[in-house]
Amino acid sequence: MNSLILRNIAKNIRINIVDMIGEAKSGHPGGSLSIVEMLTVLYFNEMDINPDNPKWAERDRFVLSKGHSAPALYATLAERGYFSKEELKGLRKFGSMLQGHPDMKKTPGVDMSTGSLGQGLSAANGMALAAKLDKSDYRIYTIIGDGELQEGQIWEAAMSSAHYKLDNLLAFIDLNGLQIDGSNEEVMNVNPVDKKFKAFGWNVEVIDGHDIEQIKNALENAKKAKNVPTAVICKTIKGKGVSFMENQASWHGTAPNEEQKDQAIKELKGGE
Repeated sequence: MNSLILRNIAKNIRINIVDMIGEAKSGHPGGSLSIVEMLTVLYFNEMDINPDNPKWAERDRFVLSKGHSAPALYATLAERGYFSKEELKGLRKFGSMLQGHPDMKKTPGVDMSTGSLGQGLSAANGMALAAKLDKSDYRIYTIIGDGELQEGQIWEAAMSSAHYKLDNLLAFIDLNGLQIDGSNEEVMNVNPVDKKFKAFGWNVEVIDGHDIEQIKNALENAKKAKNVPTAVICKTIKGKGVSFMENQASWHGTAPNEEQKDQAIKELKGGE
């Protein structure tokens, strides 16, 4: 798909993220806004999926390991046609299928329930192994937060991915540099992320995580890497697209009030 079209889709997804979190009066805007381009390229350009048949056995799978960024996934799924955008207004509300973290039993298009940080890569490994055992061609994609790399299970899983030669697995690392309590360096330094994944036996590429073309190219390059999983280290901006949220750890899990929501949406629309 044309990159200009994809950028417009990403803009719509960002607007819906801000709107739904503002409506819910709770949620995680910072890390949701930082992964929009990755999700846009995956769901509108890369993955072999069918919104009319979400459980299609041969579909590509996606695991949002950083499950608190569920608003980004929900807005993407709605934009892709898995369910009505009206459902987005129910974020975090009693009885809604869109809760604070993804639920594969309630939400069409969610392939894995996530939320407890550090577990998503293990689930993705299992899916990738299943595809290998079944001799199926579907691929597995996951997004992991940089703060999440502080979880030991990520590195146990990373060893397993390389050991089992899971070349049908790709992990995006959302390297926005911030987490709930501040910068990664202050809380628990995770750098150098690229060298660590290389040391664990992964194919590694470092890109601008907001550049549509770089994301597309990284996905194509990953398919050429045989017998190794791929980690795409995405340098991103927490709160991307909203001036007063960008690079501010305080917006990790804070919902905008009505005035802030309106200002953010106006910015995202380009002042129109």
